Amino acid sequence: MSYLDNILFAVILALGFGYFAMNVKKLIRNIKLGQDVNRKDNAAERWKNMAMIALGQSKMVKRPIAGILHIIVYIGFIIINLELFEIIIDGLFGTHRVFSFLGGFYDVLIASFEILAVLVIVSVIIFWLRRNVIKLKRFVNSDMKAWPKSDANYILYFEIVLMSLFLIMNASDYWLQQMEVHHYDEAGSFPISQFISPLFNGLSEGVVIIIERTAWWLHICGILVFLNYLYFSKHLHILLAFPNTYFADLNAKGKFDNLESVTNEVKLMLDPSADPFAAPANPDAVPAKFGTSDVQDLNWVQLLNAYTCTECGRCTSSCPANQTGKKLSPRKIMMDTRDRLEEVGKNIDANNGVFVPDNKSLLNDYITPEELWACTSCNACVEECPVNISPLSIIMDMRRYLVMEQSAAPMSLNAMMTNIENNGAPWQYNQMDRLNWKDEN
Repeated sequence: MSYLDNILFAVILALGFGYFAMNVKKLIRNIKLGQDVNRKDNAAERWKNMAMIALGQSKMVKRPIAGILHIIVYIGFIIINLELFEIIIDGLFGTHRVFSFLGGFYDVLIASFEILAVLVIVSVIIFWLRRNVIKLKRFVNSDMKAWPKSDANYILYFEIVLMSLFLIMNASDYWLQQMEVHHYDEAGSFPISQFISPLFNGLSEGVVIIIERTAWWLHICGILVFLNYLYFSKHLHILLAFPNTYFADLNAKGKFDNLESVTNEVKLMLDPSADPFAAPANPDAVPAKFGTSDVQDLNWVQLLNAYTCTECGRCTSSCPANQTGKKLSPRKIMMDTRDRLEEVGKNIDANNGVFVPDNKSLLNDYITPEELWACTSCNACVEECPVNISPLSIIMDMRRYLVMEQSAAPMSLNAMMTNIENNGAPWQYNQMDRLNWKDEN
Protein backbone atom coordinates (compact mmCIF):
# COMPACT_ATOMS: atom_id res chain seq x y z
CA MET A 1 0.00 0.00 0.00
CA SER A 2 1.41 3.39 -0.97
CA TYR A 3 1.68 6.33 1.39
CA LEU A 4 -1.14 7.98 -0.54
CA ASP A 5 -3.39 5.06 0.40
CA ASN A 6 -2.34 5.38 4.03
CA ILE A 7 -3.12 9.10 4.04
CA LEU A 8 -6.47 8.57 2.32
CA PHE A 9 -7.33 5.87 4.84
CA ALA A 10 -6.41 8.14 7.77
CA VAL A 11 -8.57 10.95 6.36
CA ILE A 12 -11.58 8.67 5.85
CA LEU A 13 -11.11 7.22 9.33
CA ALA A 14 -10.89 10.69 10.89
CA LEU A 15 -13.98 11.89 9.03
CA GLY A 16 -15.96 8.79 9.99
CA PHE A 17 -15.11 8.88 13.68
CA GLY A 18 -15.30 12.69 13.75
CA TYR A 19 -18.84 12.76 12.41
CA PHE A 20 -19.79 10.00 14.82
CA ALA A 21 -18.34 11.97 17.75
CA MET A 22 -20.30 15.05 16.66
CA ASN A 23 -23.55 13.09 16.68
CA VAL A 24 -22.73 11.51 20.04
CA LYS A 25 -22.23 15.00 21.47
CA LYS A 26 -25.61 16.03 20.06
CA LEU A 27 -27.20 12.88 21.48
CA ILE A 28 -25.86 13.59 24.96
CA ARG A 29 -27.02 17.21 24.70
CA ASN A 30 -30.54 16.10 23.84
CA ILE A 31 -30.71 13.56 26.66
CA LYS A 32 -29.54 16.20 29.12
CA LEU A 33 -32.56 18.33 28.20
CA GLY A 34 -34.47 16.07 30.59
CA GLN A 35 -35.04 16.71 34.27
CA ASP A 36 -32.50 15.41 36.74
CA VAL A 37 -33.13 12.10 38.46
CA ASN A 38 -30.83 10.15 40.75
CA ARG A 39 -29.93 6.73 39.40
CA LYS A 40 -26.59 6.26 41.14
CA ASP A 41 -27.82 3.98 43.93
CA ASN A 42 -27.23 0.21 44.15
CA ALA A 43 -24.27 0.18 41.79
CA ALA A 44 -23.76 -3.57 42.18
CA GLU A 45 -27.35 -4.32 41.17
CA ARG A 46 -27.08 -1.95 38.22
CA TRP A 47 -23.88 -3.57 36.95
CA LYS A 48 -25.56 -6.96 37.30
CA ASN A 49 -28.56 -5.77 35.28
CA MET A 50 -26.33 -4.42 32.55
CA ALA A 51 -24.31 -7.64 32.39
CA MET A 52 -27.36 -9.91 32.33
CA ILE A 53 -29.72 -7.89 30.14
CA ALA A 54 -27.57 -5.80 27.79
CA LEU A 55 -24.55 -8.06 27.47
CA GLY A 56 -26.14 -11.41 28.29
CA GLN A 57 -29.37 -10.75 26.32
CA SER A 58 -31.34 -12.52 29.07
CA LYS A 59 -34.70 -10.93 28.23
CA MET A 60 -34.35 -11.56 24.49
CA VAL A 61 -34.69 -15.33 24.82
CA LYS A 62 -38.15 -15.07 26.36
CA ARG A 63 -39.17 -15.38 22.72
CA PRO A 64 -36.72 -18.13 21.73
CA ILE A 65 -36.67 -17.88 17.93
CA ALA A 66 -36.13 -14.14 17.72
CA GLY A 67 -33.94 -14.23 20.82
CA ILE A 68 -31.50 -16.85 19.56
CA LEU A 69 -31.28 -15.25 16.12
CA HIS A 70 -30.64 -11.87 17.70
CA ILE A 71 -27.90 -13.29 19.91
CA ILE A 72 -26.21 -14.80 16.85
CA VAL A 73 -26.34 -11.47 15.00
CA TYR A 74 -25.27 -9.53 18.08
CA ILE A 75 -22.33 -11.76 18.97
CA GLY A 76 -21.33 -12.24 15.36
CA PHE A 77 -21.40 -8.59 14.48
CA ILE A 78 -19.52 -7.50 17.60
CA ILE A 79 -16.86 -10.22 17.44
CA ILE A 80 -16.30 -9.94 13.70
CA ASN A 81 -15.79 -6.22 14.08
CA LEU A 82 -12.90 -6.96 16.44
CA GLU A 83 -11.03 -7.39 13.18
CA LEU A 84 -11.63 -3.69 12.72
CA PHE A 85 -8.61 -3.07 14.94
CA GLU A 86 -6.42 -5.06 12.57
CA ILE A 87 -7.90 -3.33 9.54
CA ILE A 88 -7.20 0.09 11.06
CA ILE A 89 -3.57 -0.79 11.78
CA ASP A 90 -3.12 -2.33 8.33
CA GLY A 91 -4.72 0.71 6.73
CA LEU A 92 -2.60 3.23 8.60
CA PHE A 93 0.74 1.46 8.28
CA GLY A 94 0.37 -0.57 5.10
CA THR A 95 0.81 -3.93 6.83
CA HIS A 96 -0.97 -7.17 5.97
CA ARG A 97 -2.79 -9.02 8.75
CA VAL A 98 -0.62 -7.46 11.42
CA PHE A 99 -1.91 -9.77 14.16
CA SER A 100 -0.87 -12.91 12.31
CA PHE A 101 2.07 -13.22 14.71
CA LEU A 102 -0.47 -14.70 17.15
CA GLY A 103 -0.12 -17.92 15.18
CA GLY A 104 -2.64 -20.63 15.99
CA PHE A 105 -4.77 -18.28 18.06
CA TYR A 106 -5.06 -15.98 15.06
CA ASP A 107 -6.15 -18.91 12.90
CA VAL A 108 -8.88 -19.75 15.42
CA LEU A 109 -10.03 -16.12 15.47
CA ILE A 110 -10.31 -15.80 11.69
CA ALA A 111 -12.03 -19.18 11.43
CA SER A 112 -14.57 -18.23 14.11
CA PHE A 113 -15.14 -14.87 12.40
CA GLU A 114 -16.00 -16.62 9.15
CA ILE A 115 -18.36 -19.13 10.74
CA LEU A 116 -20.10 -16.32 12.61
CA ALA A 117 -20.35 -14.28 9.41
CA VAL A 118 -22.30 -17.09 7.74
CA LEU A 119 -24.53 -17.49 10.80
CA VAL A 120 -25.19 -13.74 10.78
CA ILE A 121 -26.17 -13.82 7.10
CA VAL A 122 -28.54 -16.75 7.70
CA SER A 123 -30.07 -15.07 10.77
CA VAL A 124 -30.52 -11.76 8.97
CA ILE A 125 -32.25 -13.49 6.05
CA ILE A 126 -34.66 -15.11 8.52
CA PHE A 127 -35.27 -11.71 10.14
CA TRP A 128 -36.01 -10.26 6.71
CA LEU A 129 -38.46 -13.06 5.94
CA ARG A 130 -40.24 -12.55 9.27
CA ARG A 131 -40.68 -8.85 8.50
CA ASN A 132 -41.43 -8.89 4.80
CA VAL A 133 -42.82 -12.31 3.89
CA ILE A 134 -44.36 -13.81 7.02
CA LYS A 135 -45.23 -10.27 8.18
CA LEU A 136 -45.55 -10.84 11.89
CA LYS A 137 -48.23 -8.55 13.27
CA ARG A 138 -45.90 -6.49 15.45
CA PHE A 139 -43.84 -5.62 12.36
CA VAL A 140 -46.76 -4.41 10.26
CA ASN A 141 -48.73 -2.34 12.77
CA SER A 142 -49.72 1.20 11.83
CA ASP A 143 -46.73 2.66 13.69
CA MET A 144 -44.33 0.63 11.52
CA LYS A 145 -44.99 2.27 8.19
CA ALA A 146 -42.74 4.49 6.06
CA TRP A 147 -39.37 5.24 7.70
CA PRO A 148 -39.55 2.76 10.64
CA LYS A 149 -40.20 -0.10 8.22
CA SER A 150 -37.52 1.03 5.77
CA ASP A 151 -35.01 1.62 8.56
CA ALA A 152 -35.36 -1.94 9.81
CA ASN A 153 -34.79 -3.33 6.32
CA TYR A 154 -31.85 -1.01 5.60
CA ILE A 155 -30.06 -2.38 8.64
CA LEU A 156 -30.63 -5.95 7.49
CA TYR A 157 -29.25 -5.13 4.04
CA PHE A 158 -26.29 -3.38 5.65
CA GLU A 159 -25.43 -6.46 7.69
CA ILE A 160 -25.68 -8.84 4.74
CA VAL A 161 -23.46 -6.60 2.60
CA LEU A 162 -20.85 -6.14 5.34
CA MET A 163 -20.66 -9.86 6.09
CA SER A 164 -20.47 -10.69 2.37
CA LEU A 165 -17.67 -8.18 1.83
CA PHE A 166 -15.83 -9.71 4.76
CA LEU A 167 -16.01 -13.17 3.20
CA ILE A 168 -15.07 -11.91 -0.28
CA MET A 169 -12.11 -10.05 1.21
CA ASN A 170 -10.94 -13.20 2.97
CA ALA A 171 -11.55 -15.43 -0.06
CA SER A 172 -9.49 -13.24 -2.38
CA ASP A 173 -6.82 -12.85 0.31
CA TYR A 174 -6.67 -16.64 0.70
CA TRP A 175 -6.34 -17.08 -3.09
CA LEU A 176 -3.48 -14.58 -3.20
CA GLN A 177 -1.78 -16.32 -0.28
CA GLN A 178 -1.98 -19.64 -2.10
CA MET A 179 -0.47 -18.01 -5.19
CA GLU A 180 2.36 -16.68 -2.96
CA VAL A 181 1.77 -13.14 -4.17
CA HIS A 182 4.07 -10.53 -2.65
CA HIS A 183 2.69 -8.82 0.48
CA TYR A 184 0.10 -11.57 0.99
CA ASP A 185 1.95 -13.77 3.47
CA GLU A 186 0.14 -16.90 4.57
CA ALA A 187 -1.89 -16.11 7.67
CA GLY A 188 -5.24 -17.16 9.07
CA SER A 189 -7.60 -20.08 8.66
CA PHE A 190 -10.49 -19.74 6.22
CA PRO A 191 -13.07 -22.53 6.66
CA ILE A 192 -15.73 -20.69 4.63
CA SER A 193 -13.93 -18.43 2.18
CA GLN A 194 -11.64 -21.25 1.02
CA PHE A 195 -14.70 -22.58 -0.80
CA ILE A 196 -15.32 -19.17 -2.37
CA SER A 197 -11.75 -18.63 -3.56
CA PRO A 198 -11.98 -21.13 -6.48
CA LEU A 199 -14.30 -18.61 -8.12
CA PHE A 200 -11.17 -16.53 -8.77
CA ASN A 201 -9.42 -19.29 -10.69
CA GLY A 202 -8.72 -18.15 -14.21
CA LEU A 203 -8.44 -14.51 -13.17
CA SER A 204 -5.13 -12.72 -13.28
CA GLU A 205 -3.22 -11.90 -10.13
CA GLY A 206 -3.86 -8.18 -10.68
CA VAL A 207 -7.62 -8.63 -10.98
CA VAL A 208 -7.81 -10.63 -7.76
CA ILE A 209 -5.74 -7.98 -5.97
CA ILE A 210 -8.25 -5.37 -7.17
CA ILE A 211 -11.11 -7.54 -5.88
CA GLU A 212 -9.39 -7.98 -2.50
CA ARG A 213 -8.58 -4.28 -2.17
CA THR A 214 -12.07 -3.24 -3.26
CA ALA A 215 -13.71 -5.58 -0.74
CA TRP A 216 -11.29 -4.36 1.95
CA TRP A 217 -12.04 -0.68 1.30
CA LEU A 218 -15.78 -1.21 0.98
CA HIS A 219 -15.81 -3.24 4.20
CA ILE A 220 -14.09 -0.58 6.31
CA CYS A 221 -16.02 2.27 4.67
CA GLY A 222 -19.24 0.31 5.14
CA ILE A 223 -18.51 -0.08 8.85
CA LEU A 224 -17.93 3.67 9.17
CA VAL A 225 -21.14 4.42 7.28
CA PHE A 226 -23.01 1.96 9.51
CA LEU A 227 -21.50 3.56 12.61
CA ASN A 228 -22.75 6.98 11.57
CA TYR A 229 -26.11 5.66 10.44
CA LEU A 230 -26.79 4.48 13.99
CA TYR A 231 -27.69 7.98 15.18
CA PHE A 232 -30.51 8.17 12.65
CA SER A 233 -31.67 4.60 13.24
CA LYS A 234 -33.41 2.48 15.83
CA HIS A 235 -30.15 0.58 16.08
CA LEU A 236 -28.76 3.09 18.55
CA HIS A 237 -29.67 0.38 21.04
CA ILE A 238 -26.45 -1.40 20.03
CA LEU A 239 -24.66 1.29 22.04
CA LEU A 240 -27.32 2.64 24.39
CA ALA A 241 -28.62 -0.68 25.72
CA PHE A 242 -25.72 -0.70 28.18
CA PRO A 243 -26.32 2.66 29.90
CA ASN A 244 -30.07 2.19 29.58
CA THR A 245 -30.09 -1.08 31.51
CA TYR A 246 -27.64 0.33 34.04
CA PHE A 247 -29.79 3.38 34.81
CA ALA A 248 -33.13 1.54 34.68
CA ASP A 249 -35.53 1.90 37.60
CA LEU A 250 -34.76 -0.74 40.24
CA ASN A 251 -38.03 -0.27 42.12
CA ALA A 252 -40.67 -2.97 41.98
CA LYS A 253 -42.92 -2.70 38.94
CA GLY A 254 -46.09 -0.89 39.86
CA LYS A 255 -44.42 1.51 42.27
CA PHE A 256 -44.96 5.07 41.12
CA ASP A 257 -42.99 8.10 42.20
CA ASN A 258 -44.85 10.79 44.09
CA LEU A 259 -44.45 14.37 42.97
CA GLU A 260 -42.16 16.04 45.48
CA SER A 261 -44.18 19.26 45.48
CA VAL A 262 -47.39 17.37 46.27
CA THR A 263 -45.67 15.29 48.94
CA ASN A 264 -44.39 18.44 50.62
CA GLU A 265 -47.87 19.98 50.59
CA VAL A 266 -49.36 16.87 52.20
CA LYS A 267 -46.66 16.85 54.87
CA LEU A 268 -47.36 20.50 55.53
CA MET A 269 -51.07 19.79 55.94
CA LEU A 270 -50.35 16.98 58.40
CA ASP A 271 -47.88 19.00 60.45
CA PRO A 272 -49.81 20.68 63.32
CA SER A 273 -46.93 23.07 63.97
CA ALA A 274 -46.72 24.30 60.38
CA ASP A 275 -47.80 27.85 59.61
CA PRO A 276 -50.03 27.75 56.52
CA PHE A 277 -49.56 31.50 56.06
CA ALA A 278 -45.76 31.44 56.20
CA ALA A 279 -43.97 32.99 53.24
CA PRO A 280 -42.33 30.46 50.89
CA ALA A 281 -38.59 29.98 51.23
CA ASN A 282 -38.05 31.30 47.71
CA PRO A 283 -40.91 33.60 46.71
CA ASP A 284 -39.45 34.13 43.22
CA ALA A 285 -39.28 30.43 42.38
CA VAL A 286 -41.35 29.29 39.41
CA PRO A 287 -43.93 26.71 40.55
CA ALA A 288 -43.07 23.22 39.38
CA LYS A 289 -45.20 21.81 36.59
CA PHE A 290 -47.33 18.83 37.49
CA GLY A 291 -46.59 16.01 35.09
CA THR A 292 -45.34 16.19 31.51
CA SER A 293 -46.55 17.98 28.41
CA ASP A 294 -43.30 18.03 26.43
CA VAL A 295 -39.98 16.21 26.33
CA GLN A 296 -38.20 18.79 28.50
CA ASP A 297 -40.53 17.81 31.36
CA LEU A 298 -39.42 14.17 31.24
CA ASN A 299 -36.36 13.04 33.16
CA TRP A 300 -33.14 12.25 31.34
CA VAL A 301 -33.53 8.48 31.83
CA GLN A 302 -36.87 8.60 30.02
CA LEU A 303 -35.20 10.45 27.15
CA LEU A 304 -32.42 7.85 27.15
CA ASN A 305 -35.19 5.23 26.96
CA ALA A 306 -36.58 6.90 23.86
CA TYR A 307 -33.26 6.79 22.05
CA THR A 308 -32.66 3.19 23.14
CA CYS A 309 -35.96 1.83 21.83
CA THR A 310 -35.35 -1.00 19.36
CA GLU A 311 -38.86 -0.76 17.86
CA CYS A 312 -39.10 -4.54 18.23
CA GLY A 313 -42.77 -4.24 19.19
CA ARG A 314 -42.70 -6.72 22.05
CA CYS A 315 -44.26 -4.09 24.28
CA THR A 316 -47.12 -3.39 21.88
CA SER A 317 -47.78 -7.06 21.15
CA SER A 318 -48.11 -7.68 24.91
CA CYS A 319 -50.24 -4.62 25.64
CA PRO A 320 -53.81 -5.64 26.60
CA ALA A 321 -55.15 -2.29 25.47
CA ASN A 322 -53.60 -2.70 22.03
CA GLN A 323 -54.76 -6.30 21.81
CA THR A 324 -58.35 -5.20 22.34
CA GLY A 325 -58.22 -2.63 19.57
CA LYS A 326 -57.37 0.48 21.57
CA LYS A 327 -55.24 3.18 19.98
CA LEU A 328 -52.42 2.77 22.50
CA SER A 329 -49.09 1.37 21.30
CA PRO A 330 -46.27 1.56 23.87
CA ARG A 331 -43.77 1.34 21.01
CA LYS A 332 -45.34 4.42 19.41
CA ILE A 333 -45.08 6.27 22.74
CA MET A 334 -41.32 5.76 22.67
CA MET A 335 -40.99 6.52 18.96
CA ASP A 336 -43.02 9.72 19.33
CA THR A 337 -40.92 10.80 22.31
CA ARG A 338 -37.74 10.29 20.32
CA ASP A 339 -39.15 12.10 17.28
CA ARG A 340 -40.22 15.08 19.36
CA LEU A 341 -36.85 15.14 21.13
CA GLU A 342 -35.10 15.17 17.77
CA GLU A 343 -37.35 18.03 16.66
CA VAL A 344 -36.47 19.99 19.79
CA GLY A 345 -32.77 19.27 19.21
CA LYS A 346 -32.95 20.56 15.64
CA ASN A 347 -34.73 23.67 16.93
CA ILE A 348 -31.84 24.28 19.32
CA ASP A 349 -29.27 23.71 16.56
CA ALA A 350 -31.06 26.19 14.29
CA ASN A 351 -31.22 28.88 16.98
CA ASN A 352 -27.65 29.01 18.26
CA GLY A 353 -28.15 26.64 21.15
CA VAL A 354 -31.42 28.11 22.43
CA PHE A 355 -34.83 26.48 22.14
CA VAL A 356 -37.36 28.77 20.52
CA PRO A 357 -40.99 27.86 21.33
CA ASP A 358 -42.55 26.24 18.28
CA ASN A 359 -46.14 25.95 19.50
CA LYS A 360 -45.80 22.17 19.57
CA SER A 361 -45.62 19.65 22.36
CA LEU A 362 -45.31 15.93 22.88
CA LEU A 363 -48.85 15.89 24.22
CA ASN A 364 -51.50 16.35 21.52
CA ASP A 365 -49.08 16.97 18.63
CA TYR A 366 -47.53 13.52 18.94
CA ILE A 367 -49.37 11.56 21.62
CA THR A 368 -53.11 11.93 22.11
CA PRO A 369 -55.05 11.73 25.39
CA GLU A 370 -56.96 8.80 23.90
CA GLU A 371 -53.74 6.79 23.78
CA LEU A 372 -52.80 7.74 27.33
CA TRP A 373 -56.14 6.86 28.89
CA ALA A 374 -56.24 3.50 27.13
CA CYS A 375 -53.34 2.31 29.30
CA THR A 376 -54.26 -0.08 32.12
CA SER A 377 -50.88 0.50 33.86
CA CYS A 378 -50.35 -3.27 33.97
CA ASN A 379 -46.59 -3.00 33.28
CA ALA A 380 -46.70 -5.64 30.53
CA CYS A 381 -44.71 -3.32 28.25
CA VAL A 382 -42.05 -2.78 30.91
CA GLU A 383 -41.78 -6.50 31.59
CA GLU A 384 -41.47 -7.37 27.91
CA CYS A 385 -38.88 -4.78 26.87
CA PRO A 386 -35.55 -6.52 26.20
CA VAL A 387 -33.57 -3.41 27.22
CA ASN A 388 -35.59 -2.28 30.29
CA ILE A 389 -37.43 0.66 28.75
CA SER A 390 -40.47 1.99 30.60
CA PRO A 391 -43.15 3.46 28.32
CA LEU A 392 -45.49 3.40 31.32
CA SER A 393 -43.50 6.07 33.18
CA ILE A 394 -44.00 8.50 30.29
CA ILE A 395 -47.69 7.65 30.05
CA MET A 396 -48.23 8.24 33.77
CA ASP A 397 -46.37 11.55 33.74
CA MET A 398 -48.49 12.79 30.85
CA ARG A 399 -51.65 11.65 32.59
CA ARG A 400 -50.60 13.65 35.63
CA TYR A 401 -50.34 16.73 33.47
CA LEU A 402 -53.80 16.17 32.03
CA VAL A 403 -55.36 15.71 35.46
CA MET A 404 -53.42 18.16 37.60
CA GLU A 405 -52.67 20.94 35.13
CA GLN A 406 -55.58 20.79 32.71
CA SER A 407 -58.29 19.03 34.74
CA ALA A 408 -58.81 16.99 31.60
CA ALA A 409 -59.47 13.55 33.01
CA PRO A 410 -62.22 11.42 31.45
CA MET A 411 -65.68 11.86 32.96
CA SER A 412 -65.63 8.40 34.52
CA LEU A 413 -62.34 9.16 36.25
CA ASN A 414 -63.54 12.55 37.45
CA ALA A 415 -66.62 10.90 38.92
CA MET A 416 -64.47 8.34 40.70
CA MET A 417 -62.16 11.00 42.15
CA THR A 418 -65.14 13.05 43.29
CA ASN A 419 -66.60 10.00 45.03
CA ILE A 420 -63.30 9.26 46.74
CA GLU A 421 -63.10 12.85 47.92
CA ASN A 422 -66.68 12.94 49.19
CA ASN A 423 -67.37 9.34 50.16
CA GLY A 424 -63.96 7.80 50.74
CA ALA A 425 -64.70 5.21 48.06
CA PRO A 426 -64.90 5.11 44.24
CA TRP A 427 -68.66 4.47 44.38
CA GLN A 428 -71.42 6.95 45.01
CA TYR A 429 -72.93 6.08 48.36
CA ASN A 430 -72.90 7.42 51.89
CA GLN A 431 -69.75 6.88 53.92
CA MET A 432 -71.86 5.33 56.66
CA ASP A 433 -72.73 2.52 54.26
CA ARG A 434 -69.15 1.58 53.39
CA LEU A 435 -69.04 -1.48 55.64
CA ASN A 436 -72.53 -2.80 54.91
CA TRP A 437 -71.04 -5.55 52.79
CA LYS A 438 -69.85 -7.36 55.93
CA ASP A 439 -73.43 -7.97 56.99
CA GLU A 440 -74.42 -9.52 53.69
CA ASN A 441 -74.88 -13.30 53.52
